[in-house]
Amino acid sequence: MTSLPGNSIRYVIPVASGKGGVGKSTVTANLALAMAREGARVGVMDADVYGPSIPTILGVASLPEMDEDDKIRPVEQDGLKIISMGFFMAPEQAVVWRGPMLHKTMQQFLNGVIWGELDYLLVDLPPGTGDIQLSLCQSIPIAGAVIVSTPQDVALNVAQKAIAMFRSLNAPILGVIENMSDYVCPHCGVHDEVFGAGGAATMAERLGVAFLGAIPLTTAIRRASDAGRPVVVSAPESAPARAFFTIAERITTLVSARPEGASARPEVTF
Repeated sequence: MTSLPGNSIRYVIPVASGKGGVGKSTVTANLALAMAREGARVGVMDADVYGPSIPTILGVASLPEMDEDDKIRPVEQDGLKIISMGFFMAPEQAVVWRGPMLHKTMQQFLNGVIWGELDYLLVDLPPGTGDIQLSLCQSIPIAGAVIVSTPQDVALNVAQKAIAMFRSLNAPILGVIENMSDYVCPHCGVHDEVFGAGGAATMAERLGVAFLGAIPLTTAIRRASDAGRPVVVSAPESAPARAFFTIAERITTLVSARPEGASARPEVTF
């Protein structure tokens, strides 16, 4: 259980990737919605301050409000509580910050937001292994990190660095998700491994972490995200949505099976 001022969050789950463009934010949004649809109280913290896309993917039109104590009320939509840097900047604006400002923003999102009682807080991290990741791991207990990668070698090689980072911080890793895996032509049914397939499972086995599952490469996921109605909401019975539901269930099973106190704040070892 993570206790922040005025909040009670059972499990904090960062979603990370080694490189950009692997669909990490899309995966985060759909996993959060899948958990909420199963009855969990879920929050989403969009910590990707350089390219915040959670508001777009979730189709959030409203903005957070401040309470009488100058704390932020997160936007609530589709059963989620949502906060993002995207709420506080113009679409064309770029964030050009050094480490101290990034750390301050992370602390604001953790301590200055009225999350209330949550079962899961999913944190959409920026790509790489920088200040935001370090600040999060130093600030609060982590139930376990989820690593997202595509099957191609160039993405997997960088994903290993994200795993190494969490291990260097003594932060637990729940497992690896392979996104944009197998592609099936909707017209002829032919399978095509556009980015390869199975690479994340092989990497997970080699590194001794769980393989959480594969998300297919489909136009439906892209269209749903662009429209602000992720596939878990817009087509919950579809094959892509079922993949997200299955992975979400595996994640919740893993974190609930961890012994009490296993998610203590990690120590920094470098």
